[in-house]
Amino acid sequence: MGSLNIGIVAHVDAGKTSLTERLLHHTGVIDQVGSVDAGSTQTDSMEMERRRGITIRSAVVSFTIDGLQVNLIDTPGHPDFIAEVERALRVLDGAVLVVSCVEGVQAQTRILMRTLTRLRIPVLIFANKIDRGGARYHELLDTIGEKLTPHRLAMSTVTDPGTTTARSLPLPLSEGKRAASVTDLLADGSDAFLESYLTDPTHLTEHDYRTELARQIRQARVVPVYFGSAVTGQGVEELLDAIKEFLPPSDGNASARLRASVFKIDWAPSGEKVAYARVYSGQLTAREPVDTYRRGRTDEVIEGSGKVTSVRVFAHGTTTHETVAGPGDIAKVYGLAHVQVGDQLGSPEGLPSGGYFAPPSLETVVGAAQPDQNAQFYQHLLRLAEEDPLINVRRNETDRTISVALYGEVQREVIKGLMLDRHGIEMVFEETTTVYVEKVEGTGHGLEVIWQNEFPATVGLRIEPGPAGTGVQYRIEVEPGGLPAAFHKAIEETVRHTLQQGLYGWEVVDCVVTLTDTAYFSPVTSAGDFRKLTPLVLMTALRTAGTTVHEPVNQFEVEVPDDTVHAVISRLAAARAIVDQCDTHGPVSRLHGTIPASSVHDIERQLPGLSHGEGVFVSSLSGHRRTTGNPPTRPRTDGNPLHRKEYLSHVLKRV
Repeated sequence: MGSLNIGIVAHVDAGKTSLTERLLHHTGVIDQVGSVDAGSTQTDSMEMERRRGITIRSAVVSFTIDGLQVNLIDTPGHPDFIAEVERALRVLDGAVLVVSCVEGVQAQTRILMRTLTRLRIPVLIFANKIDRGGARYHELLDTIGEKLTPHRLAMSTVTDPGTTTARSLPLPLSEGKRAASVTDLLADGSDAFLESYLTDPTHLTEHDYRTELARQIRQARVVPVYFGSAVTGQGVEELLDAIKEFLPPSDGNASARLRASVFKIDWAPSGEKVAYARVYSGQLTAREPVDTYRRGRTDEVIEGSGKVTSVRVFAHGTTTHETVAGPGDIAKVYGLAHVQVGDQLGSPEGLPSGGYFAPPSLETVVGAAQPDQNAQFYQHLLRLAEEDPLINVRRNETDRTISVALYGEVQREVIKGLMLDRHGIEMVFEETTTVYVEKVEGTGHGLEVIWQNEFPATVGLRIEPGPAGTGVQYRIEVEPGGLPAAFHKAIEETVRHTLQQGLYGWEVVDCVVTLTDTAYFSPVTSAGDFRKLTPLVLMTALRTAGTTVHEPVNQFEVEVPDDTVHAVISRLAAARAIVDQCDTHGPVSRLHGTIPASSVHDIERQLPGLSHGEGVFVSSLSGHRRTTGNPPTRPRTDGNPLHRKEYLSHVLKRV
């Protein structure tokens, strides 16, 4: 029957991992349901996950439903690990969004649903914990309709919600008043279905309704809601039926060119790198060479190659077997020593150019508590960054300090714990700071002429502002044939690398760099000469143009009780937030606006106390705004091409 790749996504503690266990039990993969609290679940395999009771890294398990092979990816729920969720979303055919009937729709739930909607990934909602005290049915459905999607459809009802005897009962689609309400929902996406209903309502059968519902779910137009309990198993059988009936199975041509996406990096007990890849087309075969493609930091495509030594496809639970991986398969791939998360194997077609979620906006300097361990600590940290590239490990070659990018405090504690568990190294963190960017103010020029500088090369560059959100655009005004292609490549790559640190040490974004002059002397000149000279020229141009420092800003929405609005607005103002809109709906008010990313954590921490514990805060990176006062700076790690003598001493190894 083919295969299907689905993800389980949710706010932390909604019951995602427990639901995964119950699905595995229902499909005969495991004999006994594991417990998150006891650390006995299939997908939380890391020691830290078992100890903390949270999912940190995505995990893959496999089961079958009446012959349909389902690969299920259990993802983290905590916002600090949103990058791990993003990597999983890229390889899904559908998703199950878990919502707690007790806690309801939470901030992370809304962020996830918005992303799934934007990506047009078909979604089933599983309303979990119907047996827990405080569980709600009608109120939760209303909240889902208001905050997640207006096109939601209840597929079950609940008797005795909030008690241990709670039961989930399926709802038909074609009976009585229910048929009319379902028709209203489906008619928005199908004039033909509406016409059939108006012509003769009695002619439409339950099968007709389910067929049309399946079509619209697969188009991500309608979201069915199933109520149940992962702990007792209520509603899980109906959810399994829905996964088979409503989510679209994988498709792809096995005879086409290979295209597979790497979404996770792990390590075998022997220390060998293991890449988790979802195959879209073609076949992934052991003992065969394979091309790799990835996006660089400035969106350029970087090509590579390697030889696959082993391909193991998920078949039953967490077990795999050696075979050829075809379209729809998720495989563990061995032998690609240089592969990274986000790489595409076989073909660059469809290679993503940007993230679904904002990159980390915090940074901190790290080190080993024992200074004599710093060398091995850095190597271990680089290896950890292969599992999570967005932590962006940077080392200052002058003072040897190391920094990492972070989403929040929980991620910091996890990195610290992983370093201790895996390598026995105690980490220390300095104060967390915000990651800023620089933007070009005017137009600047730089020129270094051959034989008038330390390198046998001429480079001239012009830099000027570019449209917002366009990154670094590189252009050539010289005759392309006047310089070997390798030299052109060296200049462009160095330009993009150099702009990762502007006048104040922050990455320069949204600018246009134009190559205006070139010369070389054969056979003396090498690509290395252009790589060493270009930073001096570019920084001269950048200094002439000038830059301003901008801080990351989040767009936010706050929902609070009406009687707490004044206190919340005052606290937002103190956090340098700007409230653009305030809407009141009965006893609830919603505030919209922008807030510095550096203030988000404090607001999230203080909001419960300001709002009787009822406030909801949702935010996402919306851009940057210029800082006021003295621009913040970051120590340079590039030899400092702003200071010629210091830079030349660095690149020429002078004393």
